[in-house]
Amino acid sequence: MRLRALDFAVIIVYLIGITAFGAHFRKSQHTLKDYFLGGRTVPWWAIALSIVSAETSILTIIGTPGIAYNGNLGFLQVVFGYLLARVVISTVLLPHYFKGELYTAYQLIDRRFGSRLRRVTAASFLVIRGLAEGVRVFAISILVGIVLGTGELVSVVLITILTLFYTFEGGMTAVIWTDVIQMGIYVAGALLSFGMLLQLVPGGWPEVVSLAAANGDKFRIFDFTLSLSKTYTFWAGLVGGMFLTTATHGTDQLMVQRLLAARNERDSRRALFASWLVVFFQFTLFLVIGVMLFAYYRHFPPSRPFARSDAIFPTFIADNFPPVIAGIVVAAILAAAMSNLSAALNALASTSVVDFYKPHFAPGRTEAHYLRVSRFATLIWGGILVGIAMASAQWQTSVFEMGLSIASVAFGCLLGVFLLGVLTRRANEFGGIVGMIVGLAVMVYVWQWTSTHWTWYVPIGTATTFSVGYLSSLLRPEAVGCRL
Repeated sequence: MRLRALDFAVIIVYLIGITAFGAHFRKSQHTLKDYFLGGRTVPWWAIALSIVSAETSILTIIGTPGIAYNGNLGFLQVVFGYLLARVVISTVLLPHYFKGELYTAYQLIDRRFGSRLRRVTAASFLVIRGLAEGVRVFAISILVGIVLGTGELVSVVLITILTLFYTFEGGMTAVIWTDVIQMGIYVAGALLSFGMLLQLVPGGWPEVVSLAAANGDKFRIFDFTLSLSKTYTFWAGLVGGMFLTTATHGTDQLMVQRLLAARNERDSRRALFASWLVVFFQFTLFLVIGVMLFAYYRHFPPSRPFARSDAIFPTFIADNFPPVIAGIVVAAILAAAMSNLSAALNALASTSVVDFYKPHFAPGRTEAHYLRVSRFATLIWGGILVGIAMASAQWQTSVFEMGLSIASVAFGCLLGVFLLGVLTRRANEFGGIVGMIVGLAVMVYVWQWTSTHWTWYVPIGTATTFSVGYLSSLLRPEAVGCRL
């Protein structure tokens, strides 16, 4: 069963409404500070919700239930690592970001090491985020293709154009405030799904618990096995989750840009820790929905096996939800997709302009000129992400874990360089570049030719980059940048 006219009406109203809401922030965009940092006037609680929206992509919504459907709640072990990461970021990295007026994370590298390493780290971010975000854009086509019956290209282009419009017009202010609204919508959609499953599973919650216990204890969270190849264990979650989030929230412009948009360091720290509470709640919610879907399909097996775990939740919505409710839930999932896409577009544009165009191609121009170029860069990145999304359609693994794997391969190298800069005094630019090159080579090997799980990628990459970078600095001493 496909969506009906009322569902399409709900979805269309949402798409038009959120696009118009985001676009109206254009009038407040006059400088790069306005466009990329929201003028540093956004309250901390809105930034907290925006952080959650940015890390809760469509991969989370359609992929996390699939993880619990095929396994258990073990993914929550990674979320505990997210909390430790916030402690590290707030004590080690955040104070440096609020010394002076920074627009991107990679300006910190310039201040510590020099412009060459800044370009290397900024370029690494553009590649990592471009690839990972392209996968997320492709995930939109999985949902839209199932519930609307449209082709992959049409659905990807439609959502990208609408998101581009308000990101192009309203900058970071539009991104944050649309994030707040979109998060409310997709959490409401998840709660509606939870309630619907309670009604549709014969026997309700007791039956869910019973089937979960009889099929490998699907409500199990902790696994204290010490293994590099096992999917989710306590140690992989705690260590891997900590390193991954320290990298994503501490060195990835997508997240750092939000932290820099806070009024001061204290508000930035409050937003960071408040976001974890929301993240823990919503990951728990989506995983429990996955267990409930398992119970439902035990009673009502699908006519044919699911081609991929990412399709389970969208299929359930399309087949079982009544009119309007189905439209709200689909709009909620699209909200998460657009939220993450808008954040990525703004972050990619900010790094392109602030770290490359402004210092190397057009220094000394007016703010109006840089603002025009920033909007143009946003459009260019929109086209690039559509291309990557269509290419990623050829990959057969879960889009959720595929996105995490791609990001984790290179994020360790970025984090290693940042820690090299803030924790050591003798490291230099040469050492940092060598460390990143060796770290990336090691991670490509680990990714392609070992059975090591992605949760260990960032710790391995960080340790390799940091140690090689430090030793290389000792072998070739040279002047270092600011001691921070």
